[in-house]
Amino acid sequence: MKRLICLFLIFTCFSCAELQTIAENMPNNTYGISETEIANGLKQALDKGIDEQVTKLTQTDGFYKNELVKIALPAELQKVEKSLRSIGLGSLADEGILALNRAAEDAVKEATPIFVGAVREMTFTDAKNILLGDQNAATQYLENKTTSALYNKFNPVIKNSFAKVGADQIWESIISRYNKIPLTENVNPDLTDYVTSEALDGVYTMIAVEEKEIRTNINSRTTALLERVFALQD
Repeated sequence: MKRLICLFLIFTCFSCAELQTIAENMPNNTYGISETEIANGLKQALDKGIDEQVTKLTQTDGFYKNELVKIALPAELQKVEKSLRSIGLGSLADEGILALNRAAEDAVKEATPIFVGAVREMTFTDAKNILLGDQNAATQYLENKTTSALYNKFNPVIKNSFAKVGADQIWESIISRYNKIPLTENVNPDLTDYVTSEALDGVYTMIAVEEKEIRTNINSRTTALLERVFALQD
């Protein structure tokens, strides 16, 4: 009883801010795990997301048959799609959508080296904030670190991919046919920019899927280090 009273008196003598400072300055191995292990565990989790999810996007139909990330038409082209289908050219619209997704699948192959660099730069402070953050905190970290570099890398690749998979010719034909339909307004969208942005969104979406799985499903923590680190946030 005396011990409990003493503890109560100690805690009532400090403000919340003071207690937070005390907690932050406690020994690193309070929970039997070091700062380095925590950082390495978070890096391992991101590497797992990159290996298992981003790689899937680079495969044939990685975007096209994945409803989480499949690239649909931008708003200004949805009227094009509707008009084409109304005059019996639905197969041409389908071919155009497939071409956009094929270009994204081709471009995402350029992402891994940029992600690897961002993961290597992670500090312990980054790792601690990620571990105690939202279910997609690791993905948000990666997004903040890589969006600009990935956009600059993806954009020219998407442009080249359009030619490689025939998307440029397909969409030139689609837009040309649409612009000839009476009573329609001509369109000329920047599909390279659109698909680049959609490809980026798809990459981060799939990494977030893997992160959530590791955080919520113990069986997804496939190494001893992942088990130890993520047990701290359970």
